[in-house]
Amino acid sequence: MTLKTTLAALAGCLALAVPAVAAEPYPTRPVTMVVPYAAGGATDVVARAIAEKLSTAWKQPVVVDNRAGAGTTIAARAVAQAAGDGYTLFMTTSAHTISGHLYPGLTYDPVKDFAPITLVTKVPLVLVVNPQVPAKTLAEFTAWLAKEGDKVNFASPGIGTAQHLSGELFKIATKSGITHVPYKGDSPALTDLMGGQVQMMLATATAVIPLIETGKLRAIAVANARRLPALPDVPTFDESGLKGFEAATWFGLLAPASIKPELVQVIYKEVSRIVAEPEMTKRLEQLGGDVVNSTPEAFAAFMADETVKWGAAAKASGATLK
Repeated sequence: MTLKTTLAALAGCLALAVPAVAAEPYPTRPVTMVVPYAAGGATDVVARAIAEKLSTAWKQPVVVDNRAGAGTTIAARAVAQAAGDGYTLFMTTSAHTISGHLYPGLTYDPVKDFAPITLVTKVPLVLVVNPQVPAKTLAEFTAWLAKEGDKVNFASPGIGTAQHLSGELFKIATKSGITHVPYKGDSPALTDLMGGQVQMMLATATAVIPLIETGKLRAIAVANARRLPALPDVPTFDESGLKGFEAATWFGLLAPASIKPELVQVIYKEVSRIVAEPEMTKRLEQLGGDVVNSTPEAFAAFMADETVKWGAAAKASGATLK
């Protein structure tokens, strides 16, 4: 036996003698899920529903930490600075991919400083109008805008929101002269829309489904690739003739960029299992969601596309925030 084969045999014996090092268990203590909005909103509702299920599965508390303010940037900064050990997660929205185009002084990178885990669901925007608007289809509405566009106002819950920037994209796509009117949240914007002070809004399905069902607003089209289960009679923009017009807020789970890829997979698989449960899927659909339940890789690609789209919209709008 040569020296080389002797050493190889010895190495093999040692490998058999030394037990494999077990992967470190996760989690062994409470996990924090940061939400960049106040308690009670749609993001908070989704986060708490998933956190409750994770707590049961992991036998460790998953605590929702609401850190509202500055267009999600306060919460995002805190998560970006946290350890990538899996004990700080971030349930955020489309505002995360918009913020980098609006806040010039960000101390973190919305893409590079975060690791995508899963895109849970999209909540598409719905073009809704005051019932006094003489249009029931997108073709009728754009024809009306061709005549009245300079007099038409569109509402949003604030400058730089997905609703605002989608309105700007719609303005470009239809070559209309509609004017943006920002409000401080969905509620006052929808109140004025129902009252006729503004004529249209690209609003989240969650916010307007009850108002559509009661006839207080009229839905024209859904900015999504497919119709929503909660609004089966409302056509998509594609179906209505405006190809490729899609816009949504969304709920996705991120972690600090330093997290290990294998830990991302552990978290993703558990969250994915929860989201796929019929009860959870139904709950998300009732919120107006189009359930996605994507892989980390697919979510990363989606965020890249979103960053480009909202960047173009922000540039077109000229919006900046401090």
